[in-house]
Order: sequence, then structure tokens, then C-alpha cells
Amino acid sequence: MAISKFEQHRYEKLLQDFCQEQGPPPHLHDKLKWGYEVDPKKQTVELFEIRPHFMEPSKKVQSPIAKASYVNAKKNWKVYWMRGNGKWTLYEPCPSLRSLEEFLKLVHENAYGCFFG
Repeated sequence: MAISKFEQHRYEKLLQDFCQEQGPPPHLHDKLKWGYEVDPKKQTVELFEIRPHFMEPSKKVQSPIAKASYVNAKKNWKVYWMRGNGKWTLYEPCPSLRSLEEFLKLVHENAYGCFFG
């Protein structure tokens, strides 16, 4: 079952607020900012950094920060981080959460340094 339009808009608002409040300040947005994507069909949300490509500054590059996937049967969110090998890996210290707000709090705290290097 896909994420509803109502939930999608709510998640986008939460993610937008998170990126504005916790991400780089506006005066750095030409060099670094945070973005997000909500995929209603896959029931996932993803946070990523956006920065200019080092050899071609006019080209933007996205680097993953964190990902959460909603599991309808369990009514929770699975949390993932991007390993150095380029694969999403379940975040073992806290593999699932009850809400997207808890996911954003977990990412912000970054207790184990997995999300922000």
C-alpha cells in the first residue's frame, strides 16, 4: 500500500522544516544544502546533501545521508545509513522507529557518526 497524498504532504513538510532548521545556513546553499525525497510507492523517505561537482561546479551532486522505509505490516519505519561501499545498511543501534519525527531526531543526534561521516 502506497503512502497517501495527505501523508506525503505531511512528510514533505517535516523534511523541508528539518532541512531548513538543521541543515547548512542559507548563505552556504550555493556550496552545500540538504534535500529530501519522498517516494510514496516504495514508502520511503531519503535525506541527502546537494553540492557542486568538484570538477564541474555547474553540475550538482547528491550524497545520501539517511533513509527510512515504512513497513505497513509492523506500522514502523526501518532506518538505513549509507556505507562506504555505496549500499544502504540497516541502522543496527536503532533499526526501527514508530514515527518519521523519531527518525529525524535520530538523524539529527547522529550518536554513532553514521549519517554525517
